Amino acid sequence: MKFARINLDQTNYSYLKDEQWGWIADPDPAMIRKLDDIYIQYCRYKKFSSFMPIFSTEYTDRYTKVIGYYDEGELVAFSLIKQHTREDVEAIQFAWNYEKPKLHLGIKSLRHECAIFRALGFKYLWLGEANEYKKKIDGFEVMGPA
Repeated sequence: MKFARINLDQTNYSYLKDEQWGWIADPDPAMIRKLDDIYIQYCRYKKFSSFMPIFSTEYTDRYTKVIGYYDEGELVAFSLIKQHTREDVEAIQFAWNYEKPKLHLGIKSLRHECAIFRALGFKYLWLGEANEYKKKIDGFEVMGPA
């Protein structure tokens, strides 16, 4: 498996419209259930034979930011972004319900997150596995051996 990151200095993406996204800070139990429902829909859509649950503490950890994505006012996707250093954030999970695949939220959310974290002064957005679709993002870098 190869791992990747985005060098945010090499990106110039714009934010999504305000009504399409928002920070989810200190989610209450009802919001956590909604996030979990979206995650389960995502795992079913992807037909994962096994998956790691997202624990409720991951949504409320002080180093993890939750970004919600909305369609017509309804939460349909989210990202969990964890801050590791003053320069490095990691996209630890993205999930959406896939009810409208033509929204292309996977790639749109990633570009949006590049814009957010570049504006906040971060240098790298770590992506985990170097999936093919991620290569479409400016600043994409595959990590070599140590």
